[in-house]
Amino acid sequence: MLNALINAATATVANLVGDAQTWIFIQLVQPLLYHFHFMDMDDLAYDGTLWVVAGAVQIAVVYAILRPLEALRPLEHWPDRKAVRVDVIYTLINRLGLVSLVFFLVLQPQFDSLQEWLRLHGVVNVNLDEVMRGMRIHPLVGFAIYVVVLDFAGYWYHRLQHQIQWWWELHAVHHSQRQLTLWADDRNHLLDDALQQAFFAALALAIGVAPSQFVALALVGGALQSLQHANIRLHVGWLGERLLVSPRFHRVHHAVGYGHELGHGNRARLYGCNFGVLFPWWDMLFGSADFALLAQPTGVRAQDPPPQGQGLDYGAGFWAQQWLGLQRMLARIIARPVSKRESQDMAGA
Repeated sequence: MLNALINAATATVANLVGDAQTWIFIQLVQPLLYHFHFMDMDDLAYDGTLWVVAGAVQIAVVYAILRPLEALRPLEHWPDRKAVRVDVIYTLINRLGLVSLVFFLVLQPQFDSLQEWLRLHGVVNVNLDEVMRGMRIHPLVGFAIYVVVLDFAGYWYHRLQHQIQWWWELHAVHHSQRQLTLWADDRNHLLDDALQQAFFAALALAIGVAPSQFVALALVGGALQSLQHANIRLHVGWLGERLLVSPRFHRVHHAVGYGHELGHGNRARLYGCNFGVLFPWWDMLFGSADFALLAQPTGVRAQDPPPQGQGLDYGAGFWAQQWLGLQRMLARIIARPVSKRESQDMAGA
């Protein structure tokens, strides 16, 4: 009975989204393709319209749920929200699927060619639904398995963003926001986004994720990460904190002096804590979880004036944030290598 209701609801939503996708493609996208002589890209453009429709629905639903909660139970009160406005731009770029779609669909033919070459040499990719036959019989179970596998990869990917210093300078665009809201999740350097989308698109293809499943995974993950960044005073209890990454748990990751540099307590934890994307399990398993620290100011220590920080400007507008992030990355690459001792000294400064 439950499966029948889930299937019926899924089919209804799929039909509505499909109808919207077709209408937008015929009425808006296809005329543009004709006008600019790009009709050879009609299949790619049609698939891209699905991302736009699904992303727009997700933004509307997330905003309708989380924005009233931010207004009713805010963790922080700010005199103005100017710093938040630029994050809306990041969200529209990311959630409407413009970057994800390009990498997933452009990589698909390249990946197929690579697979053929690997098969000729006796190497095949691992399709999880072939290894675990039950994934085809129970689609929701299969979806959950994909979520866990990709989240495990996401934990280590995120942790490396903090440990590889040139990469951190790009990722710092995300951490430089001092006003965390539901919009903050997508505040990333475009190059950082490109690297991330390429990695996860390739991984998804390697483990057999279908394009429709990839869209669904992106939507579910994005909605949960909007909640993590929301400015909400929310308590989910001891168990809830350990089942899903909560706003409180993730806020510690964004805390000045803790999220990137140090852990809480007597033992310093270089490069931070609470790297989990959706689940805190990996932090608990690999020793990077911090459930004890209470709410702290967010941002990057280097933004603070001396002597606590360096007074660095991370940019107020979209293009300033992009340009300064690129400058910091290049300066880090060109600079001489920093010893482990120097790195620890800088982290504890």
